[in-house]
Amino acid sequence: MTYRCLLPMVLLLCFSTTALSRSYSLLRFQQRRSAEVCQKLLGQLPSTPQHCLEARMDFQVPEEMNQAQQFRKEDAILVIYEMLQQIFNILTRDFSSTGWSETIIEDLLVELYGQMNRLQPIQKEIMQEQNFTMGDTTVLHLKKYYFNLVHVYLKEKEYSHCAWEVVSLEIRRCLVFASKLIGKLRK
Repeated sequence: MTYRCLLPMVLLLCFSTTALSRSYSLLRFQQRRSAEVCQKLLGQLPSTPQHCLEARMDFQVPEEMNQAQQFRKEDAILVIYEMLQQIFNILTRDFSSTGWSETIIEDLLVELYGQMNRLQPIQKEIMQEQNFTMGDTTVLHLKKYYFNLVHVYLKEKEYSHCAWEVVSLEIRRCLVFASKLIGKLRK
């Protein structure tokens, strides 16, 4: 009896994943809503003290981040997914020296995880079909950017409060760019 019910459920799950991957307007709506929640959550973190801003450095933001209009939806998905994954990885580090609310960070991680889960089936399809142009190059540039942000800057600044504040500003900037790319998710 249990096995008869299991097959329709598995088929429904497979169909819904495929249907979601083809429904870019629903995906765009969900991602936009979630991106707004992430921005609000980041806005609830304490504001950055002015003296911390003096500690900023040039993280070599990928040039493509200024050219969102040139991305196709497939490229946008690859880039958004990579950004969310990198931000998620940053926020799962020990941020105890920041004074940030653990509840806010946990809520932010839940939103980021949800966004990645919605994008992952489409991201996998794109990677299998190799249906991208700018996305693969931009993803490499993003990995370098986040490497500089985390492994060079935070480590060099010994994970200080100010270093984390600068990183939070960079995360906000990245989420603004991701929001621009979400607009590319039109069918």
